[in-house]
Amino acid sequence: MKKFTFIGAGSLDFTRDLVRDLMTFPAFDECELMLMDINEKRLQYSKMGVERIVRAGGHHAIVKTTTDRREALKDADGVLITILQGGVDVWRYDIEIPMKYGVDYCVGDTRGPAGIFRFLRTAPVMLDIIRDIEELCPNAVVLNYTNPMAMLVSYLQRQTDIQITGLCHSVQGSAQMLERWLGLEEGGLDYTCVGINHQAFYLKLQHDGKDMYPALREAVKRPEVAAEEPVRIEVFRHLKYFITESSGHNSEYMAWFRKRPDLIEKYCTHGTGWNPGAHAYILDEYLGREDTWEKEYTDWLENGEVELERGEEYASNIFNAIFGDHTPYPFNANLRNKGYVTNIDRDACVEVPVIADRTGIHTIDIHTLPQHLSVLVNNSAKIEELAVQGAIEGNPDLIFSACLFDPLTSAVCSMEEIHSMVQEMLDKNAQYLTYFKTLKI
Repeated sequence: MKKFTFIGAGSLDFTRDLVRDLMTFPAFDECELMLMDINEKRLQYSKMGVERIVRAGGHHAIVKTTTDRREALKDADGVLITILQGGVDVWRYDIEIPMKYGVDYCVGDTRGPAGIFRFLRTAPVMLDIIRDIEELCPNAVVLNYTNPMAMLVSYLQRQTDIQITGLCHSVQGSAQMLERWLGLEEGGLDYTCVGINHQAFYLKLQHDGKDMYPALREAVKRPEVAAEEPVRIEVFRHLKYFITESSGHNSEYMAWFRKRPDLIEKYCTHGTGWNPGAHAYILDEYLGREDTWEKEYTDWLENGEVELERGEEYASNIFNAIFGDHTPYPFNANLRNKGYVTNIDRDACVEVPVIADRTGIHTIDIHTLPQHLSVLVNNSAKIEELAVQGAIEGNPDLIFSACLFDPLTSAVCSMEEIHSMVQEMLDKNAQYLTYFKTLKI
């Protein structure tokens, strides 16, 4: 019987969806689903949701819960990490402090000062999890969904030989959107997507061997398409390749969309996609659900539809390829760059095509970004690696440097203003940064 451990199982929707996906594979029908979270209330709700899925599908999985991480990890075959270190009352300052200095965030979970401080709070907890895995289930396949993906994966892969990779749904999710725009059925695109997490580009975009980029250039002229992703379509028009992740996310990673109110109005306000780019969009979503999540989940437990069809997340397919029925599975993974992308810094975390099979996860081919794309992507990767090195050394000066060179931050603030902002964020997060040698820059 295979054992799957969910660290952060209080991420209710995510855990529910990942369990549903696992249950679609006959090889895992009789598995053990070990749910772990430090929030006992959310853990119990998670258990009820998972049990409902198991019952609805007529499966034979055993569902267990614990608040003890070591108990959860013992002898696990697969580990899924979906944690959030510090609640909304903590990470809200990742958005609010930069805004005092004019740095306007929509999400703030990936890069820039907001993403960097989320990383700094999360890194030591993630390393503790990995140290437990090394002792209790060293052969486990570990899949991380916690953001900021690139910095966390780079940080962990520098310090362990455990088989860990980072997963995101922006590659396959964006491909599905492009298929819809192009009038193709789901799965109709054959693509190669390369870069870093939330900033990867479709270098190949084909259908039945035909290049679909000419058709995409026509499709984005349609008003309903142009309105859906204003930032990404603007990037596509000028850089000639389509990028992953939402317009709201992308507006934070570049200097061109959020540095002035008129630009925010033009590019980040009227989009019809799921995340156009409104200020503090995700923070407001979290705050709005603080008092409603329990009722929403209870309503689903009592009356909601139980979906049993596999979704778009990679995780279950990876586990099945490695220790299920061994059907090989291609996907995009986050890994330290060991020459996989020739013009992104070696050892930076890249998001590249890989394949999972019974022997593990393996990269596919060597890739080279078009030169102009490598300027954009490698700059982000270099900044992320500064932050990772700062965390490993406990060096706040490297954290300041990483924030200093962030494109949006440097487009809005002076060096002195960035210094003041970073110092304020270091002070605000002091209780999570006890592994730093000093917090003064």
